[in-house]
Amino acid sequence: MRKLWSKICGLGFFMTVALPQLALAAGEKAAPLVLVADTRKLSGIMKYWADLYNESHFWFTALTVVLIPVIGLIFGVLADLVMSHIGIDLKSRDLAEH
Repeated sequence: MRKLWSKICGLGFFMTVALPQLALAAGEKAAPLVLVADTRKLSGIMKYWADLYNESHFWFTALTVVLIPVIGLIFGVLADLVMSHIGIDLKSRDLAEH
């Protein structure tokens, strides 16, 4: 079992080392890979978001990392308000495991 595990780990290590070299196999004549978002049929906030992605991956990432927790907080507060209005009280809960 130990030999099998070491062979699997060795193969995994080899693949992480060898696969980038296979991607560069075309040499200098290969065109560089360009990552862009298609903005032809977008409008509004979706166009802004795609343009931000096309212009700066750093600012796109930074804004995404900041916005996800903020949106989660907003949805959590809204869910708490909706549940309190329909009669679900999560603040004074009695535990049944006594």
